[in-house]
Amino acid sequence: MNQAGPFNPAFGAEKFGLKDLKSISYNFETPRLVEDAIRRAEAMMAKGGALNAETGIHTGRSPNDKFTVRDATTETAVWWDNNKAMTPQAFDTLYADMLAHAKGMELYAQDLYGGADEAFRVKVRVFTEFAWHSLFIRDLLIRPRAEELASFTPDLTILDLPSFNADPARHGCRSQTVIAINFSRKIVLVGGTNYAGEMKKSVFTYLNFTLPPQGVMPMHCSANVGPDGGSALFFGLSGTGKTTLSADASRTLIGDDEHGWSPRGIFNFEGGCYAKAINLSAEAEPEIFSTSERFGTVMENVLLDPMTRLANFADQTKTENTRIAYPLDFIPNASTTGQAGHPRNVVFLACDAFGVLPPVAKLDGSQAMYHFLSGYTALVAGTEKGVTEPVATFSTCFGHPFLPSHPSVYGNLLRALLAKHHANCWLVNTGWTGGIYGVGKRMPIRVTRKLLNAILDGSLAKVSFRTDPHIGVSVPVAVPGVESDILDPIKTWADKQAFETTAKKLVEMFRKNFVKFEPFVDNTVKAAQPGIAKAA
Repeated sequence: MNQAGPFNPAFGAEKFGLKDLKSISYNFETPRLVEDAIRRAEAMMAKGGALNAETGIHTGRSPNDKFTVRDATTETAVWWDNNKAMTPQAFDTLYADMLAHAKGMELYAQDLYGGADEAFRVKVRVFTEFAWHSLFIRDLLIRPRAEELASFTPDLTILDLPSFNADPARHGCRSQTVIAINFSRKIVLVGGTNYAGEMKKSVFTYLNFTLPPQGVMPMHCSANVGPDGGSALFFGLSGTGKTTLSADASRTLIGDDEHGWSPRGIFNFEGGCYAKAINLSAEAEPEIFSTSERFGTVMENVLLDPMTRLANFADQTKTENTRIAYPLDFIPNASTTGQAGHPRNVVFLACDAFGVLPPVAKLDGSQAMYHFLSGYTALVAGTEKGVTEPVATFSTCFGHPFLPSHPSVYGNLLRALLAKHHANCWLVNTGWTGGIYGVGKRMPIRVTRKLLNAILDGSLAKVSFRTDPHIGVSVPVAVPGVESDILDPIKTWADKQAFETTAKKLVEMFRKNFVKFEPFVDNTVKAAQPGIAKAA
């Protein structure tokens, strides 16, 4: 039995090696996928119409189970310090075993685009075991028009079989969970995990490998554009405000997570959003909350009341990493094209729990590359008795788990694009002021919003700046509507000596982290490192 929606039969399941299936459902739309997910007991309906699924033991990505095939294509192009290698032979065995495992199954297939810009997009066919995974990836990537499906020829194929358990001895992996990407064959295999986000991030990883040689910068960032056409990028790790600060009612949202910067401008890789849902409320985030009550949304690991099916977003019994996936057009001010012109401003968001970074600083090209390669934020102290200090976190390029190539590839691209298009680059601290976490207070959101507005309207670039003596960056001396003391971190600390001690400690963390990048950057980037000796 073969159920087929619109698709190109020349590139169907059998060509990929999937044979003797019970059924294969191509390009089912939301109603059919929701029906099947409920019929197969994969998920349940929440009040309002969203589909809620549980992902079992995997409530997030499994980066230690991600492998890249090491062959002639990848040998010199992949950053092997950051990517686990799999032999072509092990991949072939894994592929054959997953095809055999799929026999007799009811599978689903979606034909989708990764990339809003037609010149640089990847055509992806995703085969899934679960109907709700098919809906998830349909929500997250870009859906072709119906007339495009008849001639759709995939560039990349993903096979997602959660019930398949890998054999480390046989498949050259670490556990029963495996995410394996073969850039030569343009195939991704996902097994042993119900977490749907592995599919989304596999497409991002693929674009991170294929776009830089085309002069396109792949970026883990959000983006928006103003009424005057001026666009902005927001880089940041979890908890820095990347999604919150890019959601501005006065500006059009391009996307919340993954973008490319090409010679033509910026473009979203995705057609949807994958928002964290923990403590989600209608008061704090009304636009995202409204998507939780819409038919077509997929929620992961959210606790539902058994009688009313109301979502309890405050409950983290299953995981703190509860999620909501929904099409971008569920957000009222979202872009219909997923594209915009070259950015005027690039913002690096850091949640500095040490309270040392200024609330805003302007970076030159070398400093931008330095802080991009550093990818700094800080986590608050854990709950273990006696642990009272924040923990520095460095994720190069603000997304090291998804980087196939060496960070210098992306850093050099960003530096060149900033210079070519005269974009301003800013470092914004959304963390602490007046002391470390537990002593100081969180940077007031009104201050961050005021500074961000000044960045976006161009006025902040015109004020007077001083050089921060610790971080070495240019800090505004005064900004209308912002108290002057908060612009100079040491003035907000009651204990000045404690500030100096903490600043030295943070500077040393920066420098130790950057040692591994020094052979790959020029002297101007090396000179951009924070240092106590820099002149004020």
